[in-house]
Amino acid sequence: MINLFRFSGVLILLMGLSVTGTSQWKDYIIGVKGDTLNRVDQKNQKQGPWTIHFDEVRGEPGYEEEGVFKNDKKEGVWRRYNLQGDLIAIENYRWGNKDGAQQYYTMFGDLIREENWRAINPENQYDTVPVYDLEKPDYIKEYKIVKVDGYSYKHGKWKFYDPPDTKVVKSEMYFMDKLQNGDEIAAKATEEKKKEPPKTKEILEYEKKNANKKKIKVRTGETGGGE
Repeated sequence: MINLFRFSGVLILLMGLSVTGTSQWKDYIIGVKGDTLNRVDQKNQKQGPWTIHFDEVRGEPGYEEEGVFKNDKKEGVWRRYNLQGDLIAIENYRWGNKDGAQQYYTMFGDLIREENWRAINPENQYDTVPVYDLEKPDYIKEYKIVKVDGYSYKHGKWKFYDPPDTKVVKSEMYFMDKLQNGDEIAAKATEEKKKEPPKTKEILEYEKKNANKKKIKVRTGETGGGE
């Protein structure tokens, strides 16, 4: 009889814990493994592990994604699948926005594109961001303090592939949403131009006078086999 009472007490305790654990959620579903998913707390905020289904809309293919919510915002790693169950994206989030490396795949598992993003804490107006070297994407040249107006920026190297080939066919470098490739080339050209000595008045007049004349070889008076 004593053992029966003990068993009943343990059972009642477990039931109490179960009710207490689920009563904090305003809504949730039970997954195939018996865990609680798609939790909504008493403040109507999404919390914990979620799975979300999106139907096909206006020709855009449907998909499903799974990950974790923290205070109604995506946090950490999220995986996206097409409706056939193939993994098509791995994304990273912070404060509900893309942060860090993102990978996108074909339905056959071939990598299409790699992106890099930087999420900004919505409570901060300024952020300290790394400046990467264009020729050495993993090397940080310096840090800059910048004023932020958005919540997530393209920041770092982006790589594009031509599946199934794993060779990079195109790459871009971003700094806080600004494409650096073209800007860097233009800046270098301007800098080199500044280093050139200024042309004298005589040189400018000569160039103007002979601008439309055909260039000819001029003998320098040097001796030897060359002309």
